[in-house]
Amino acid sequence: MTGSTAAPSYAIGETDPPLLTQTIGATLAATAAKYPDSDALIDAAVDRTWTYAEFRRDVVALAAGLLRHGVAPGDRVGLWAPNRFEWVLTQFAAAEIGAILVVINPSYRRHELAYALKQSGTSLVLAAERFRDSEYAQMLDDVRDQTPDLREVVLFESATFTQMLEAPSDEEMAQVAEIAAGLRADDPINIQYTSGTTGSPKGVTLTHLNIGNNGYLVGALLEYTEADRICLPVPFYHCFGMVMGNLAAIAFGSAMVIPGPAFDPKTALAAVEKYRCTSLYGVPTMFIAELALLDSGAGSEASGPSAHGETFDLSSLRTGIMAGSPCPEQVMRRVIGEMNMSQVSICYGMTETSPVSTQTRMDDDLDLRVATVGRVGPHLEIKIADPITGETLPRGETGEFRTRGYSVMKGYWNDPEKTADALDADGWMATGDLAVMGDDGYVRITGRIKDMVIRGGENIYPREIEEFLYTHPDIVDAQVIGVPDEKYGEELMAWIRVREGAQPMTAETIREFAAGNISRHKIPRYVHVVDEFPMTVTGKVRKVEMRERSIEFLGLGS
Repeated sequence: MTGSTAAPSYAIGETDPPLLTQTIGATLAATAAKYPDSDALIDAAVDRTWTYAEFRRDVVALAAGLLRHGVAPGDRVGLWAPNRFEWVLTQFAAAEIGAILVVINPSYRRHELAYALKQSGTSLVLAAERFRDSEYAQMLDDVRDQTPDLREVVLFESATFTQMLEAPSDEEMAQVAEIAAGLRADDPINIQYTSGTTGSPKGVTLTHLNIGNNGYLVGALLEYTEADRICLPVPFYHCFGMVMGNLAAIAFGSAMVIPGPAFDPKTALAAVEKYRCTSLYGVPTMFIAELALLDSGAGSEASGPSAHGETFDLSSLRTGIMAGSPCPEQVMRRVIGEMNMSQVSICYGMTETSPVSTQTRMDDDLDLRVATVGRVGPHLEIKIADPITGETLPRGETGEFRTRGYSVMKGYWNDPEKTADALDADGWMATGDLAVMGDDGYVRITGRIKDMVIRGGENIYPREIEEFLYTHPDIVDAQVIGVPDEKYGEELMAWIRVREGAQPMTAETIREFAAGNISRHKIPRYVHVVDEFPMTVTGKVRKVEMRERSIEFLGLGS
């Protein structure tokens, strides 16, 4: 994209369709009335399907169950589990009665768990008994003395939870309806804790208006209808799953398909085939794993049989979302070409903005969909600003991505100081991401401000180098970081994953590949070949940990 100094890096979204002004519960009620017999939720692990009428029935029953257990509007209800049908029921049951859902990262350990429960003032937790090597029930018991507001834990596997799902009495139904009628769209409904890489995690507080509309508008741009089935291998505790997935689905009568409790490429593709999913979500690493599975012999019927003959029928797919971290162009092209996802969309945003701020459109040409994160979403404003002065920069110049509009959080829970740091007086949210806006309004994310490497006074953006490394035929994935250097201040280091059977990859082979193709100062000095990167549960690469480990094994001073 070419820049122009004449136009500012500012864009405002369209105003159609209009924003929803109702609560999430009201949206679900309207959809269930319109499409009572359409599939609402499918949990592949237990091979169970709910129609919208059945799903709404169970949501209201659980809402009544929460009331019986002393939950009132505004109370915080914790939810700690991997992806399973009980998670989705709890999400909507809490919304039905105005309880604020505190979603807890499935990978949390005791210290993080205690912090989130105490900081939010959570009074009741619904949880799985265990997941993988985490004994949730035991860990919740262990932190009881650190969480003074926590009065009850209900496990999904318990008789107590089964009783909470029993049909409510007429009196209880009336009580749920009365509470639901008194809720407002701008009431807080969800607290999501940030990763806390720079200090304690912050509780992002989101409203019905925030996340209900974000799911609705993302789904509208994907042209969802009651005929769509959305395969959701992304975690529900994060906005990607619970907003872009679940809330988008219920706005249009689409089906939510849970392929399994956690991401597995074979499980995800098998669910697409079995349930004839039309949409598939994932962060780039998930799509990379799915493509690797297709490469290894379990091919796609949409792209032809593999060398080993085994296939997944992906012909039902038409769309999906790739988001959560920068999407490599080469991966995006393969997803479109080999997974039958001709209408796949790139979304960009952050938890504090519900999360989506920009999105590619269905009629965008291939280059826009593989090289940008789209343009501003409906009812939003975006700009590229000088990170220091806040001044809006000319198009074509790199600056900080900032956004304003309905999607911006209510604030950080009980933390007005950090809220003021993130939001300026005019309501602009500072994302910390570096971006460039083209003359056409489409945005490229070039990296994180904190990821930028300064080598000998030169600002280097790792994303640019990563995109170049993806063009190497033997490199499956690449991440570039800065490590300390006495002469230049920082030097570049590439962590790479290579294809099975590839020739050994060294710093020298990378230098030979890069020579004459990228500037000399952008060629990584160090190369480290790995089988996998350190990751968060949501599929984001932990570059802070990569840098720490690199400093240690390279023997460099910090």
